[in-house]
Amino acid sequence: MLLRHLLIATIFLVSGLSYGQDFNFKGAEIVPYGESERLPTYAKILKEELESRIDTTFPINQKEEKKSPSILLTQFDAIQNLPKKWKKRLQDIEAMPAEGYTVIIDDTFAKPKAIIIGQDDRGLLFGIGHLLRKMDWSENQLLLNKAIEKTSSPTYAIRGHQLGYRPKTNAYDAFTVDRFNQYIRELALFGANSIEIMPPRTDDDFTSPHMTIPAIDMIGKQSRIADELDLDVWMWYPNMAEDYEDSKTRTIELTQRKDVFASIPRLDHLFVPGGDPGDLEPDVLFNWLEEVATVLHRFHPSAKIWVSPQVFRPTKAWFDQFFYHVNQKYEWFGGVVFGPWVKIPLPELRELTAASIPIRRYPDITHNLSSQYPIPEWDLAMAMTLGRESINPRPEDQKAIHNSLAHYANGSLSYSEGTNDDVNKFIWTDQEWNPETKVLETLRDYSRFFFGPKWVDAATNGFLAQEENLRGRLINNSSVPQALAQWQAMEDKADNKLMGNFRFQMGLIRAYFDAYIQQKLLFETQQEQIAMNILQESEKIGSLKSIDKATSILTEPISDPYIARLKQRCLELADALFNSIGAQLTVESHGAASGRGNFIDNLAVTLNDAPWLLANLKAIQQVPEEKQRNDKIKQLLNRTNPGPGGFYDNFGLGKSWKRVVKTKAWSQDPGGLYGPRESFGVGLKGQEWVHEIQAVGFGGTATPLAWMNQITSLYDTPLIIKYQELNPKKIYTIKIAYTGRFRSKMKLTTDDGLLIHDFIQTGAKPLYEFELPQSTYADGDLVLHWTCGEGERGTQVAEIWIIPNPE
Repeated sequence: MLLRHLLIATIFLVSGLSYGQDFNFKGAEIVPYGESERLPTYAKILKEELESRIDTTFPINQKEEKKSPSILLTQFDAIQNLPKKWKKRLQDIEAMPAEGYTVIIDDTFAKPKAIIIGQDDRGLLFGIGHLLRKMDWSENQLLLNKAIEKTSSPTYAIRGHQLGYRPKTNAYDAFTVDRFNQYIRELALFGANSIEIMPPRTDDDFTSPHMTIPAIDMIGKQSRIADELDLDVWMWYPNMAEDYEDSKTRTIELTQRKDVFASIPRLDHLFVPGGDPGDLEPDVLFNWLEEVATVLHRFHPSAKIWVSPQVFRPTKAWFDQFFYHVNQKYEWFGGVVFGPWVKIPLPELRELTAASIPIRRYPDITHNLSSQYPIPEWDLAMAMTLGRESINPRPEDQKAIHNSLAHYANGSLSYSEGTNDDVNKFIWTDQEWNPETKVLETLRDYSRFFFGPKWVDAATNGFLAQEENLRGRLINNSSVPQALAQWQAMEDKADNKLMGNFRFQMGLIRAYFDAYIQQKLLFETQQEQIAMNILQESEKIGSLKSIDKATSILTEPISDPYIARLKQRCLELADALFNSIGAQLTVESHGAASGRGNFIDNLAVTLNDAPWLLANLKAIQQVPEEKQRNDKIKQLLNRTNPGPGGFYDNFGLGKSWKRVVKTKAWSQDPGGLYGPRESFGVGLKGQEWVHEIQAVGFGGTATPLAWMNQITSLYDTPLIIKYQELNPKKIYTIKIAYTGRFRSKMKLTTDDGLLIHDFIQTGAKPLYEFELPQSTYADGDLVLHWTCGEGERGTQVAEIWIIPNPE
């Protein structure tokens, strides 16, 4: 019995729910005590957040009344000046690290007291956030007990997120000032101490039809909101001009920056990326930043400038000069930023940078395709449909990504393009506060805070299930229908307020979307197999008849009413999200930026090889002779067949990954800077690789699905693939499909240095064939090494055939 009670206590403590005696703080007085100018603001925030959830008022009284429970807000330095009854109770409280807090539930008074003590202003705000995240509440009561008592301070100094008000984002450009105010507040209540804004001029359009006020006005409002909360304000400011060695260009650019810096009341840090966009040589870059610093300090004297070595085609000379400048320790210099497209792994970046210089991470938590941290073992059908910027809760992955590198940096502000990564933001903030925090605890806090205590278990499990939906082959992923059932159960019980909650809408639409895509994939996979079976009979029933029947099968629309309802619900929820926060999930209906957050447009994407098959069948129909037509149909059916004793690999499929040599596990190298990673895209002439993956035409026909995903190594990291069990007595030809999301010059050798082919510029054509010297597999093993030239973006291999030559 004792063991049972201990187990129950542990469960309640981990979940943050009540254990022991509950005290009802409904209508409690909020008592701010101290000299801090921000105390009234923080008291008002607590009052507003409580009253938005509980149907009563929470008065703010600087002089406490005795007739009701109270919530005391104070700071460590003010304890000695408290009234005697309070001071005696708190005499043993010790000083905490910066931004720390203590929360106490005290039942020794006539009426229960909640006491929130901050070491400083921010600490008090974070303590208020802790109470709000852990409290048990309903419309009629606010329950607190000793289970929520805590003393805590952050592990990492920098904790924040980018909130760029620009057209490219999937929702931010539609935010009002009030919406930003609430969103920034919510991030702060979970421990964020920074936000990052953007100037009106970036690599994006200047404005969008969704914007509620001009960008120059909004960044001033964002800065003011952050300052009221005492959050640091960062600005991401790329170099968009062509020639920063030209004096006229610099004058124009400095004038623009002067106007921007003057428009914002607070700016603590300026982050200037070294590239993506704005590639400059390091000497030019740092000379330019010296001039920028002069203008910056006219308006924000204490602001520092940070810079990242982001460059698409880096060379050793570029990096040598970059780190020479970094380690000069200029007075205006703040630190180095590690973000997407930084070639040097973070541990090495730390070694190259003086120990006194801080490093900030700039993690890409927002993208799926062409991302800093790819989804491991991601199914092609999901990649083609969820696309670059879908709603993407990845709680377990985000914790692993954070913790794998956290100790090399001073914290992070995430790279975000909108609300699609909302869950990921809160995971990162919690991990920066304490990397020992369990994902389950963050998701429970998130669900309780935004949905309510009664939804904690269901929503937490629902988000975890959606991450499982991303793992492995979609066609047989049992998590997908389970996730839908969980979200539908919540949907059935949700009231109008919850159904209008954009975070609930985002969870719901992903559940329906994943289920629809899985059903569509099942239908289209069967459709393709039936068509292929018909083509197998072409010699018996005639080539033209088999082509007609196969074409009819491949073009048959889905008629299942259940699948149609799933699709319709996706469209309805996309409209609901547009109405609630301006989220743009389609181009035509919601004005999304194409290839960004418009994943609902991908409901129509074909998930089988029908485009490639239909294009080839149409061409075969034009062949005049029956025998030739049948021969070409056989070639079509046997496209991947390497022949007896041969080998074939499609590196979009898990079974082929076993041949890839990896030096580190994914959890040790989630960005794939030390070894291979999966990638998506075609990358042939006329085909965009970044935003969309579609079977569009190449060389008069469409691309097969197998060309749409690859195994990749970034930059000059070698890609190594090992084959075993070759017959040393046979002669083999190797055929390779070089496709991918970018075009590089690639060279192929064996492990003993024998050249198979010298540097080839990929992208002009997909398929190459080479004869393998027998000496390369004399022991039956063939180890292949691909490398890129300096400054290239990486190696990519989609398919390999090792074909025995006819004897």
